[in-house]
Amino acid sequence: MDFTAEQLRTYLPPITSPSAIWWIGFSGGLDSTVLLHALTQLALPVQLRALHINHQISPNANAWQAQCADFCAQHAVPFHAEKVRVENSGKGIEDAAREIRYAVFEKNLAPNDVLFTAHHANDQAETLLLRLLRGTGPRGLAAMTSVRALGAGLLVRPLLHFSRADLEAYARVHQLQWVDDESNLDDDYDRNFLRNQVMPLLQDRWPEFKRKWQQTAELCAQQEAIVEELAREDLWRAAPQAARVGQSIELDALRQLSPARQQNLLRFWLRSLHYTTPEQLHWQQIERQIIHGRDDAQTRVSWGNVALQTYRQRLYLLPVQLPEMQLQFELTNHDSSPRLKADLPALQIRYRTGGERCKPAGRAHSQTLKKLLQDYALEPWLRDKVPLVFSGDELVAVGDLWVCTGFVAAEDEAGFALYWR
Repeated sequence: MDFTAEQLRTYLPPITSPSAIWWIGFSGGLDSTVLLHALTQLALPVQLRALHINHQISPNANAWQAQCADFCAQHAVPFHAEKVRVENSGKGIEDAAREIRYAVFEKNLAPNDVLFTAHHANDQAETLLLRLLRGTGPRGLAAMTSVRALGAGLLVRPLLHFSRADLEAYARVHQLQWVDDESNLDDDYDRNFLRNQVMPLLQDRWPEFKRKWQQTAELCAQQEAIVEELAREDLWRAAPQAARVGQSIELDALRQLSPARQQNLLRFWLRSLHYTTPEQLHWQQIERQIIHGRDDAQTRVSWGNVALQTYRQRLYLLPVQLPEMQLQFELTNHDSSPRLKADLPALQIRYRTGGERCKPAGRAHSQTLKKLLQDYALEPWLRDKVPLVFSGDELVAVGDLWVCTGFVAAEDEAGFALYWR
């Protein structure tokens, strides 16, 4: 298919707001140069802006930024550049650069804004093959979607139905100049190896393979949409609840599903809360310790930045590092419970050291704090973090769980409503 500006129009989203900005991820390479130029030819009733990420990896990075700025000036497109520092966290420099690039994209998008990237059919084929080599399911084989949410805005890839050869032909017709990144010749990078060594062989043997693979990606995306719809229904049946930290679902509802649907539900739940999904080793631990574990066990399986933990027949999804929590005091005359007397002297916050006792208002006897926290069903991982309110040496309240007998504000007097967040 020949690429033209009018052909591009077919794959553009509707303009939803006259104040929206259409950003173009502009590296200065062939692909993004063609995309930016074609968009300027359409005279669209929307603000176009170029967003350039200077990764500072190549010694030519600053020269490329200047070249991009000049191109945008020639075509009256506002140009915004950001310099970033790329640090390899263990997944390779390519993944690290991608992560920081998309973080910058997301930061700049306001509601109704759109970010365009110039990924094309060759990129799609490379992505699909890379994911196959790493091991993946329908979600991975869907490769790059043409449209998806990104931060407050939308990410659109309008060139997925066009090959690099199509874009090169357009660039020659319009006599465009672009940046040549010398790292594209380095076959130590997996994507470059596929692009430079493998894809030409496939092209010679199967000239239509990129179009066929795009069809495969679209079919897998449809399949993934159905799978996600099922996961959403299963999650709803598992009665998700916001916890003081994290979320929880009914453990029995999870156990009643087939193993495939259990994994599907958990993957969807993790992704919806922006956590990493587990590797195969972790799935084995989840199945053995949580799915088939004892009902009275308080089991924990963790990986990366997330943990699954059972408590009282519910499965909790938690950050590995629990957030800092604060006890807030709000002076009020409303009879919200519990309310602490406002005139107590020398109020201070302490934490458990062991052996504390108190008598919550409305109870007949004092008990150990350990027993009371169990009775109030405070999650075990929060019990050492619960703030204890003392007046002098007297324990007068425990978090926002209860106020101790003798220290509750009367209905007709001001008192502190307590909120532990």
